[in-house]
Amino acid sequence: MPTRYRKTRKLRGSRTHGWGQVAQHRASGHKGGLGKSGMLKHHFSTMLKYYPDHFGHDSTHPPHPNITKKWTSVRDLDDLFAKSGKQEGDKKIIDLNILGYDKLLGGGQIKNGYTVKIKQFTKSAEEKVKQAGGEVLKNNG
Repeated sequence: MPTRYRKTRKLRGSRTHGWGQVAQHRASGHKGGLGKSGMLKHHFSTMLKYYPDHFGHDSTHPPHPNITKKWTSVRDLDDLFAKSGKQEGDKKIIDLNILGYDKLLGGGQIKNGYTVKIKQFTKSAEEKVKQAGGEVLKNNG
């Protein structure tokens, strides 16, 4: 609304601007109190409409558990097989879940082909193991 159409422009010079006797609609008493006063009395309907969450409190926010992920890279597979790998026929099997690892990353290179069991692995890790003649099996156990 442009300023020229406002009530204040029309009522310039009229002292009370349409609010009756001297100083009505001017003091803080016409606000219904300071702050959040009257929320259970004369501002109750306002509270229900505009502040429905006025009473009560937010639900509790439990702390997030500290999740520590343990991972290893492709370059470490030779050492891990030497420590705890097993050979079934011509397959060299490394179960990284038993060793406590959560993820296999693609850093480094390997010379031997392994069958690796792991929960998660990156694309580059899978490619490098396959290039060496092995395979990566997703194992959630």
